[in-house]
Amino acid sequence: MKTLKKWLMSISVVFIALMLTGCSAFDSITGGKRIIRIAHAQSEEHPEHIGMLEFKKIIEEKLGDKYEVEIFPNELLGSAQKAIELTQTGAIDFVIAGTANVETFAKAYEIFSMPYLFTSTDAYHEVMNDVDYMQQLYNSTDESGFRVLTWFDAGTRSFYSTKPIRTPEDLKGQKIRVQQSPASVNMVKAFGAAASPMSFGEVYTAIQQGVINGAENNELALTNNKHGEVAKYYSYNQHQMVPDVLLGNTKFLDSLSDEEYDIFMEAAQKATEVEMEEWGKAVEEAKDYAKNEQGVEFIEVDVQAFKDKVVGVQKEMLEDNPDITEMYEHIQEVNKKYEEKEQ
Repeated sequence: MKTLKKWLMSISVVFIALMLTGCSAFDSITGGKRIIRIAHAQSEEHPEHIGMLEFKKIIEEKLGDKYEVEIFPNELLGSAQKAIELTQTGAIDFVIAGTANVETFAKAYEIFSMPYLFTSTDAYHEVMNDVDYMQQLYNSTDESGFRVLTWFDAGTRSFYSTKPIRTPEDLKGQKIRVQQSPASVNMVKAFGAAASPMSFGEVYTAIQQGVINGAENNELALTNNKHGEVAKYYSYNQHQMVPDVLLGNTKFLDSLSDEEYDIFMEAAQKATEVEMEEWGKAVEEAKDYAKNEQGVEFIEVDVQAFKDKVVGVQKEMLEDNPDITEMYEHIQEVNKKYEEKEQ
């Protein structure tokens, strides 16, 4: 049954992808309008989806005579990596993905997988909201067939598991799902756990069936993706602040007039603003639901004990990847500014 389910899902993804390439057929249905297709992995209640509804609203209000926006949530078009590939080919136009998925195409994006890169949420937001500074990084994937338009706050990542994690030692022997990033794999290994990279959509079943003990993500994974039904312990070790990014097909973006391009960029920035407004509310609602309805225990830990375990991972990343050095130094300056404010 499990094999059949996977086979049917694979066939569905291929079928949808083939349909998406048939633009002329869709154009006739929509009166000649160009269909803009956007894929992401989250539910319709997630802040990122709400942000993209704002994106859709702006595009259709200002360019509705030419474009119609369709949003495909819940990995309907496949995993993030598959959706990126579809965006590269132009089968779809935009995808929201974690920066860990972009590392394959631009090594500079590995910086965001570094554990404890940011020392505060304020520092994280200042760096990411500096549009002029981030633009060079965003444009670095043009040759790969896509360009980043904006970022989305994906909160702070911590561990959750079927077993309580109060110290780094509690991770020993556990199998933990991580994003498909070498840095994330090395981080989990440094904590003494076994890293299991897999698609986000596979996590619930993997925990339920005991293939893995847990994963690492923000609080919304417990509720929006129902992981709190199968993993009852969430530990606030706060090891990463990894943004999600909106990727657009380069050929499509370059085909836009200057006026149209500005409208798409305006819609992307507005989507980020809406997503960030929704994020804080969503986290509080998720924590309340996970605790009171799913029975999840939230555990406060000594964060410094976890930081000490991954100092070597940070050092190794800087030695092995010169592409991240400049941005790492920039982030440390921003971190320092906020640390001085706190003092």
